[in-house]
Amino acid sequence: MLRKNLALTLFITVILASLFVGCNKSRDYKNSSRATGWKMNAKEGGFQYDPKTKEQETGPGLVFVEGGTFTMGRVQDDPMHDWNNSPTQQHVQSFYMDETEVTNLMYLEYLDWLKQVFPPSDENYRKIYEGAVPDTLVWRNRLGFNEVMTNNYLRHPAYAEYPVVGVSWVQAVEFSNWRTDRVNEMVLETEGITSRNARYDVEPGETFNTETYLNAPTLTYGGNDSITRGGKRSESIAKRSKDSTDLYIGREDGLLLPAYRLPTEAEWEYAALALVGLRNYNVYRGKKKYPWDGQYTRSGKRRSRGDQLANFKQGDGDYGGIAGWSDDGADITAQVKSYEPNDFGLYDMAGNVAEWVADVYRPIVDDEFNDFNYYRGNVYTKNAIGEDGKVKVVTMDSIIFDTLSNGKVVARNLPGEILQVPVDENETYLRTNFSKSDNRDYRDGDKRSSRYYQSFADDESESGDGSNRMYNSPVQNVYADSTGELDRQYDKSSGRTTLVDNEVRVYKGGSWRDRDYWLDPAQRRYFPQDMATDYIGFRCAMSRVGSKSKKGKRPRN
Repeated sequence: MLRKNLALTLFITVILASLFVGCNKSRDYKNSSRATGWKMNAKEGGFQYDPKTKEQETGPGLVFVEGGTFTMGRVQDDPMHDWNNSPTQQHVQSFYMDETEVTNLMYLEYLDWLKQVFPPSDENYRKIYEGAVPDTLVWRNRLGFNEVMTNNYLRHPAYAEYPVVGVSWVQAVEFSNWRTDRVNEMVLETEGITSRNARYDVEPGETFNTETYLNAPTLTYGGNDSITRGGKRSESIAKRSKDSTDLYIGREDGLLLPAYRLPTEAEWEYAALALVGLRNYNVYRGKKKYPWDGQYTRSGKRRSRGDQLANFKQGDGDYGGIAGWSDDGADITAQVKSYEPNDFGLYDMAGNVAEWVADVYRPIVDDEFNDFNYYRGNVYTKNAIGEDGKVKVVTMDSIIFDTLSNGKVVARNLPGEILQVPVDENETYLRTNFSKSDNRDYRDGDKRSSRYYQSFADDESESGDGSNRMYNSPVQNVYADSTGELDRQYDKSSGRTTLVDNEVRVYKGGSWRDRDYWLDPAQRRYFPQDMATDYIGFRCAMSRVGSKSKKGKRPRN
């Protein structure tokens, strides 16, 4: 009897085990929906999803920066008494960043593309190219002989791998937008989604734009599905995907990269500190002074002891040191990668040139409201929709040109892009996370920036002179008439108290013109977004989608 019971128990155990294994197999959702149980990717239909989709590829020129927490701001004494970089604890998501600053060669590639697509010899396109050209006159000095840089720095091949300067924040943003489209255009062509060399076979108003392809693919390349070469019909420019669904590539395919953009201030400072290589509590709390480990600007390593670790101004009348061993190797900017990278693999995060970041400048970083991916500068927009219900794509007749405060005219969008308009009540009604399109001055401390403030005055403040603004900066307007003549309207008010407004941007890092005090990643300064200098350049960043770490797993020691 006991044997029979034991055998029965063993039989039941085997059955339950097989059922358990079967249940586990049935719960393998590689080919079926976890929501409905229906099969996916079936030939007869069903939702199409590739479970083997790779993680985000690293875009050209970028390196991976794994996110984390850090002390943003200056913990050490503030001898300059700026009081604009008080320490706050921040957390930054993983992202990608250019390993070097954008070089003259990279920017010349951008200018060459503009010249080919929008020839400046054509009056209709002239301002597009001219608005993108860096200001080479930034090298001039009333009592200095710098004409060799004025004439050669941007275009001479000897300076090809040097960081581009004379570029305003506005121009840096437009370069980033162009770079996004060219990289994704290359991805589609490499994968055989679009025809080879399609970018050369379109009219100026039919250039490729990533968002246009994702939101209205039939309007890509001006809506031309095919072209004629040498009297013969070529393959489709906007070639459809290879699968049976006959759909265009979308975000769900994971093929196209997110946008290149300027890094936020928090991202730039986090990347410059590169705490990933250190296990020191004081460093974690913000005691790290430079992008490298140590308290000095010269190397302490045996093989390179005494060598300068960055390109900066050594002292009055000393931009590199005595010629020879003690020299830092540069008197103006230096070729990128001339010095060792930090622990993230990023070069020149101190010295060489200071760099634009995305943020609007304010003396205070408002960590009480947000301490995750901090950024001041959000201006939310949406795609413009026409009466036919389709998105509006920019044409040559609808390009928006801006006349900057210095009189320079720049194109804020290019043909082929989707026209953007501010978000309105349709997006903000009954929301708690944002209530308007332009959030650059949110929580500045003034009445006007409060959430429920309503102005019943037609001008910029109740008094009409802007005196009630938190940042009472000059209001100057420059307009260009139909003949190109500039109408400069200067602000003659004697009541202005600051240069800070919504049009000034943060720039970070020391430059070849700066003393080592400014090499600290915590230091922050500001400059008008439409002006340029001979010591500010930039590098691009890209958001990471998906896992925090490169492989989606926690690193093990």
